[in-house]
Amino acid sequence: MEKLQVNLGNRSYPITIGSKVLELDNIFWPLNPGDHAMLVTNKTLANIWKDKVFYQLRQAGIKLDQVILSDGEQYKTLNEMELIISALLERSHNRDTTLIALGGGVIGDLTGFAAAIYQRGVKFIQIPTTLLSQVDSSVGGKTGVNHILGKNMVGAFWQPSSVIIDIDCLSTLPNSEMVSGIAEVIKYAIAFDEKFFIWLEKNIHLVLALSETEISYCISKCCQLKSYVISIDERENNVRALLNLGHTFGHAIEAHLGYGSWLHGEAVSVGIVIAARVAQLLDKINKIEVNRIINLLKKAGLPTKAPKNMTAHAYLPYIMKDKKVLSGLIRFILPVKIGQVKIFTNIDKNILLSAIRNSQ
Repeated sequence: MEKLQVNLGNRSYPITIGSKVLELDNIFWPLNPGDHAMLVTNKTLANIWKDKVFYQLRQAGIKLDQVILSDGEQYKTLNEMELIISALLERSHNRDTTLIALGGGVIGDLTGFAAAIYQRGVKFIQIPTTLLSQVDSSVGGKTGVNHILGKNMVGAFWQPSSVIIDIDCLSTLPNSEMVSGIAEVIKYAIAFDEKFFIWLEKNIHLVLALSETEISYCISKCCQLKSYVISIDERENNVRALLNLGHTFGHAIEAHLGYGSWLHGEAVSVGIVIAARVAQLLDKINKIEVNRIINLLKKAGLPTKAPKNMTAHAYLPYIMKDKKVLSGLIRFILPVKIGQVKIFTNIDKNILLSAIRNSQ
């Protein structure tokens, strides 16, 4: 078992990583015997992990209710979040309640947003069950829902009280979900850590095979990198934006094709390729490094070609609505070498269109 700490002053919280950590005593910090909590999960996980987690929480003396949502990115909506709020009110949960998110990024974001706004803010615990949520979305306090005009456009920054990462949850994931999560792992390596990128080039097959040593190291490394970034820029005023490598283009793909048509990691993978192509056209990164990036994404089984049924011009309206647009200027996160990304503005539209077309 490994413990990390996200350092945010009085909003600091622990991340616990390991095998069978859900079975440990006193793991559901800050809950104590007699506390009231609401477990939020989806229909798929309710059949796999819910009973085990329910049992552990009851053994810990927690008074527990539950709400089970539909499964899928297309259900990351205000309508689904209202189901959580209604369940809390119907079962008389007060401001001292704690929400517990058992699931991937969708459940984590929905639950966190509900916690942020229920009675003006209650505690919540993240128990991420997908690789994507374990390495990325469960840490950092970004919560929210999608809108038909843009991804994650309605939400709040609301930090969890703790994050509990049990790598055994990954054993029940479909291969496509594991591969999707690897996109965020590769993103961290491209953006912040060349040595980690080289390690992935050598060990990506062991990570995907759920070799305990490699998967634990991989999750820990990503959580360390994200925790550091968040500790210096909690609300994405500057360096936290670097975590969005590939997301501007990836979110455009998700919104245009319909949420759930492509998995988030698949869209981010193509977004990373487009971002690398833009950087190459600007002479900010060399062709050899771009090819290494593309080859690692391919090695992981991720798509590297933009969807054929989406024109280059179709990306532009979504890019203009991106959350990184400030004072009318679009900020693009582009790799300048493996292990380093920078923020660029005022990129010519024709360069963007050319990079997208070169990626199709």
